[in-house]
Amino acid sequence: MADDDTTEESVQQRNAPPAKHVIYCGVCTLPPEYCEFGGTASKCEEWLKKNNPEMHARMYSEDAVNEKLSSLSVEARAKAEKDSQKKAAKAEAAASREAEKLANSMIYIKRVERNKRKYVTVVSGLEAFGYDLKKVAKDLGKRFATGSSVTKNAGNTGEEITVQGDVSDDLFDWIEENLENVPEDNVECIEDKKKKAG
Repeated sequence: MADDDTTEESVQQRNAPPAKHVIYCGVCTLPPEYCEFGGTASKCEEWLKKNNPEMHARMYSEDAVNEKLSSLSVEARAKAEKDSQKKAAKAEAAASREAEKLANSMIYIKRVERNKRKYVTVVSGLEAFGYDLKKVAKDLGKRFATGSSVTKNAGNTGEEITVQGDVSDDLFDWIEENLENVPEDNVECIEDKKKKAG
């Protein structure tokens, strides 16, 4: 009886169709055939050209584009062209907004007095540049050999990194050296004193 089951399973395995290998876009996470329906078609095309030139040549060659357009009516062609222009304009506007947001984003380094002569250094604004705060906090803890953690800021509007000790000047230099996409002009040091309870 057990032999019958194993032979039956092996027959099913031999008759099963082979698994398909599907490539997914690194930008929009759709298969490349469907990238045109996302909002990032031009970025998807660049990604495909870089990572899979054979598929890019098959999908975006002059013959393939003409074949796709020939199956459309004149009205549909005009509409497709208008839609693609609209999507490209939206993507370009979003990219320019993102670049402007990065240019206006600031990283603040504050030295905060805890009690008497004890200080902590607080770094806020790193999340705007796309950094993982926990990873950066771990790197700072290793670099300065102190405790470092991610905490919510005072207004609960975001998170900040708290490093034990007065390392604000060294931290400024570390950010310049290790965080490439942060301009030097966007980093500012602030000294803040905790009010004493009266």
